[in-house]
Amino acid sequence: MLTMRVSPPSSIDASPLTPTNVAQPVPRFGEVVIRVEVCAICHTDLHVVEGDLPARLTPVTPGHQVVGRIVAVRGVQDRQVGERVGAFWLRSACGVCRYCRRGLENLCEKAEFNGYTAHGGYAEHMVARADFTVPIPETFTSDQAAPLLCAGAIGYRALRLSEVQPGERLGLYGFGASAHLVLQIARHKGIEPYVFTRSEEHRRLARDLGAVWAGGADAEPAPEIDAGIVFAPAGWIVPLALRALRPGGTLALAGIHMSPIPELPYELLYHERTVRTVANLTRQDAHELLELAAEIPIRSQISEYPLVEANRALQDLKHGLVNGAAVLRVAHSDADE
Repeated sequence: MLTMRVSPPSSIDASPLTPTNVAQPVPRFGEVVIRVEVCAICHTDLHVVEGDLPARLTPVTPGHQVVGRIVAVRGVQDRQVGERVGAFWLRSACGVCRYCRRGLENLCEKAEFNGYTAHGGYAEHMVARADFTVPIPETFTSDQAAPLLCAGAIGYRALRLSEVQPGERLGLYGFGASAHLVLQIARHKGIEPYVFTRSEEHRRLARDLGAVWAGGADAEPAPEIDAGIVFAPAGWIVPLALRALRPGGTLALAGIHMSPIPELPYELLYHERTVRTVANLTRQDAHELLELAAEIPIRSQISEYPLVEANRALQDLKHGLVNGAAVLRVAHSDADE
């Protein structure tokens, strides 16, 4: 099988992902093999490739927003060969640690992650834990569903943790795959989205999707917001977002990695403002988001690339050239049908 592998840290501008032929994976007990149709690109993939996250498996096949058909199972009752499923960032959780027992499997002390601690979906086939896959509703094509599995689900979790209420103003900082999905959820819930991004192309998409306002993070004067979510991995945005946040509001930081946050004057935090991070996602987040996405319905703005152009897709993501979500399409040979 063909897989795109990398030995981090490597600048994506050097095209470090290498096409590699390896043996088709064999499932262990409780696992399934997925014949990958598409894998959406995530900023976390970029952080893995460029070494912003410490290497856990080297070389590694990135990718964790995977949609495909099951072609093999072992010791599994609730998944069937031929079923279309999705795999996401959380590969497994122990189920017994203090966090898992409280329903916080996203904080599991022994968590494993697709495309980071285990090989992911930049490949023709991948292995996944059966109980950490989700059925994909027929409402969605595979390319529409893939960005929902992380960009959508993390955004959904961040929206909930921001504690924004219907009728309030929500600031979205950075407008990529996750933010353009969250904006649609916010509109559905009667929340007013305000988008802060440098790209005029991204601002146009935000307005087209129903943003009340779209401008730069350093806008003067910035619109006051009741809650905010920072998707951009740029610490310098945090003070600007706090300056726009009303007293008592919450700012959620949705990235797994962020550049250093500058020193803050205390008055930006005063008046009971809250800053919180969003770590990973749970299976419940993924299930709830897919159900809500079908109800709204959410439509992903897609830029599609062939698997062998994964380097170019990540380069475009890094340099702000993707409007919406980037998705890798996996081509299979006739012999693999």
